[in-house]
Amino acid sequence: MRRSDRLLEMITLLRDGQIHRADDLAAAFDVSVRTIYRDMDTLIASGIPVEGTRGSGYRAVNALTLAPLTLTAEEVEALQLGLAIVAEASDAGLKTAALSLSEKVDAALPTEAPSDRTGPLAVYPFSDAARGFSHMSTIRAAIRGKQKLRLSYRRPDDVWSFRTIRPLQIEHYGRIWSLTAWCELRNAFRVFRVDLIESADILPEFFVDEPGKSLQDFRPG
Repeated sequence: MRRSDRLLEMITLLRDGQIHRADDLAAAFDVSVRTIYRDMDTLIASGIPVEGTRGSGYRAVNALTLAPLTLTAEEVEALQLGLAIVAEASDAGLKTAALSLSEKVDAALPTEAPSDRTGPLAVYPFSDAARGFSHMSTIRAAIRGKQKLRLSYRRPDDVWSFRTIRPLQIEHYGRIWSLTAWCELRNAFRVFRVDLIESADILPEFFVDEPGKSLQDFRPG
């Protein structure tokens, strides 16, 4: 498994709210405990809200409030996406301001958020988080309308695939945007990194929730 794929699967696993020991994660992903420690360092440096320490286990938390304002999940998405886009600007002043504001946003997150979420907007392998912005409205429209999507998807190793999916949920987590979907090619749930989607086209095919293929089945309870 490529490291970027392992990290994305690890985020999904950590989000169940349970404490996961490094030994168990190493066994689940067939890597060494030292590799798990490095992966956790990378996730935290990428802005993923992971809490825990070596020896105590890890879990992910989802912080969505900024004092003194209370923000919705979509408002946080807009804020972080905007910062990611501005940080790629050629204007040095704007880039510096975006990075500074990102640090202030991190510092203002609730106390239950990890204390070490400071740092640049994103580091490898999530440095291109803003690239998927052009597909956001299409994906959201397909989710609202329960219409299938045709994706062309380029993996980090430049392997292309073409998928017909049932889009179920688009999420902002840390500084990563991901799309949870039922993939008709694999006949299974898949989570796609939005920044790796090259094209997304709404198909004239509608879908309804079916047992085993709904978002509730992906995350029971």
